[in-house]
Amino acid sequence: MRPWLALCLTLLALPLRAETITVAAAANLKFALEQIATDFEHSSGHKLRLSFGSSGNFATQLSHGAPFELFLSADEAYVLRLRQQGITDNDGVIYAYGRLALVAAKESPLQLDDNFDGLKQLLTSGQLQRFAIANPELAPYGERARTLLEQKGLWQALQPKLVLGENVSQAAQFALGGSAQGGIVALSLSQAPAFKQRARVLALPLSSHAPLAQRMVLLPGAGRGAQTFYAYLQSEPARRAFADFGFALPEQP
Repeated sequence: MRPWLALCLTLLALPLRAETITVAAAANLKFALEQIATDFEHSSGHKLRLSFGSSGNFATQLSHGAPFELFLSADEAYVLRLRQQGITDNDGVIYAYGRLALVAAKESPLQLDDNFDGLKQLLTSGQLQRFAIANPELAPYGERARTLLEQKGLWQALQPKLVLGENVSQAAQFALGGSAQGGIVALSLSQAPAFKQRARVLALPLSSHAPLAQRMVLLPGAGRGAQTFYAYLQSEPARRAFADFGFALPEQP
């Protein structure tokens, strides 16, 4: 029997007491996790209090005792660092692998291609006003975007043009909201219907950037409800939802 299923069956066999579960989640999870949360709340009776932001900010808050029960990071490094600091008692599990996307509003002059020739042309012609990414110092998707732009020889030239989101969700808002002519964001955010209506999206190859292994971990004091949700996030319904939003999935144990 798969570990997540065994845990679910054990927890569901216990008397149910509805709980409000506090979750700190990377911003790139917003649309996928909201869908998963709705299904989980309906089936379990528990309620979820979801907070979205940059993984780096959450890791700092958790190291100072922020009252969350579950942390879903966009980069496993933050979870493993919490383990090294003694804040968690295990390494948690990888629940998904993230991907980058090059995006632009439909009316933007930026042409999308995975070699970034359109961005180079717009930059060389002087037509590029702003380009959005998440802050590389705070957000894993921003760090991967910076590395990719460095590899393409564009990072230095883009410095005066960059607009940095505190997290990748804010960067996506900048890329489509008139603050920028395009950006590099999480593919998962670009799969939301409201995003697709306004944007052109190019999913970048997984080989174009270092893996974004997204790891989650239960935190000290996590209740039975949080443990149940942790198990549910490894279930087939949750995995299908992650895949629908562009995530690659780890193999089941």
